[in-house]
Amino acid sequence: MSASKDLDDGSTLRESEITEALISKEKSTAVLIASNSSGNDGKGSILVVILSTFVAVSGSFEFGSAVGFSSPTQSAIRSDLGLSLSEYSVFGSILTIGSMIGAIMCGSLADYVGRKGAMRIAAVFSILGWIAISFSEAAWTLDIGRLSVGYGIGVLSYVVPVYIAEITPKHLRGGFTTVNQLMIVFGASVAFILGTILTWRVLTVTGIVPCLILLLGLFIVPESPRWLAKLGRQQEFEVALRRLRGKEADISEEAVEIEEYIKTIDSLPQVTLIDLFQRKYAHPLIVGAGLIALQQFGGCNGIGFYASETFVSAGFSSTVGTIAMASIQISATGTCMGCLLVAISFVLEAHDSLTKLSPILALSGILVFSASFSIGMGGIPWVLMSEIFPINVKGTAGSLVNLVHWFGSWAMTFAYNFFMSWSRAGTFFAFSAVSAATVLFVAKLVPETKGRTLEEIQASMDHASSGKSSMH
Repeated sequence: MSASKDLDDGSTLRESEITEALISKEKSTAVLIASNSSGNDGKGSILVVILSTFVAVSGSFEFGSAVGFSSPTQSAIRSDLGLSLSEYSVFGSILTIGSMIGAIMCGSLADYVGRKGAMRIAAVFSILGWIAISFSEAAWTLDIGRLSVGYGIGVLSYVVPVYIAEITPKHLRGGFTTVNQLMIVFGASVAFILGTILTWRVLTVTGIVPCLILLLGLFIVPESPRWLAKLGRQQEFEVALRRLRGKEADISEEAVEIEEYIKTIDSLPQVTLIDLFQRKYAHPLIVGAGLIALQQFGGCNGIGFYASETFVSAGFSSTVGTIAMASIQISATGTCMGCLLVAISFVLEAHDSLTKLSPILALSGILVFSASFSIGMGGIPWVLMSEIFPINVKGTAGSLVNLVHWFGSWAMTFAYNFFMSWSRAGTFFAFSAVSAATVLFVAKLVPETKGRTLEEIQASMDHASSGKSSMH
């Protein structure tokens, strides 16, 4: 039977009451936990969290390297291997096909072999893919390598933020999970900059090295305590939690809260993909999938994958533009304004008006877009995805949202060059409209998560869904 048939009003009420009780208990013991986590012991435990995060975000750096690789290498690869524009578009976009496959499997994979196991598998696929790209002499081997790298980053894009969210204390979780996006941006920036001075075959090293760091680092960092508790591996769960909180810390309160919450979740029916479309999961599903879809159709990967050729189309140096874009990816402004500036520059160019100003507007717009995307829409949807879904649906929901992400990414990266051939100004006006719609979406539907435990966030979304249900 489906979960919707197994759950009646009584079981739903019981779940809500138990969750509220756990939250109340957590609040009453928060001061005790905070005091036990302070002092010299707290310093020691935070070092383990920092090390674990550093190892995990090596996968994020690999993600950025893969995304940034196709931009500075486009002309060189097409020249060396004799690829047409459509063949190179396949090479650029096939990364996202592999990522879609990874997205379908990532949630179940992370639940079955653990967060660390999933990252190991992803790293191996990525290394094999980069090696295939480096030694390619034909389009098909290039595409197979890119497909393998895509599978790896499809898994990493889900597992890394989930792992970080599950190992960090709630008062540090927001800051630590944003490091995921920072390293993605940093990886892309390194690929952009080094791609202007290295051959495309040598540039593959920027993807291989972080994968090796990830593989080696996973031998020394702890597994996610929440995942271990979910599997009933009590001794390993306590050891992992103690390593993360400190040898002398009293982990009993936090351990009980995690275990009781997982017991509550385990008492519920197993959730399938179809079950995600129940009303009780509507709010987190709309927020997760909606933000990811808006992120992709706002043009981020189209611009990022083919930035060099976009600069050339606007009459600007591809080398200078690419380096500038890599350098500015840690600032903030607005993706909507950035796309508007680029669109206006192409309108001016088409009408032979202010021809000297047009390239400057295009450069400024892309830099503004890249900066604001890196700070906001690039990372926040992934952080929210790791927080808003209950643990019993996190694997299934994560796979679905990741699939939405990579489908949107494929559609954008494959169609971008053709859109630009149709209308360069129209392409960026469309991106600007999507970014404007994102502002309204966030204002109306996205919850505040700062300073709240994962259980509190999920309970608040349950209340929101229940409130909407009672209104109908």
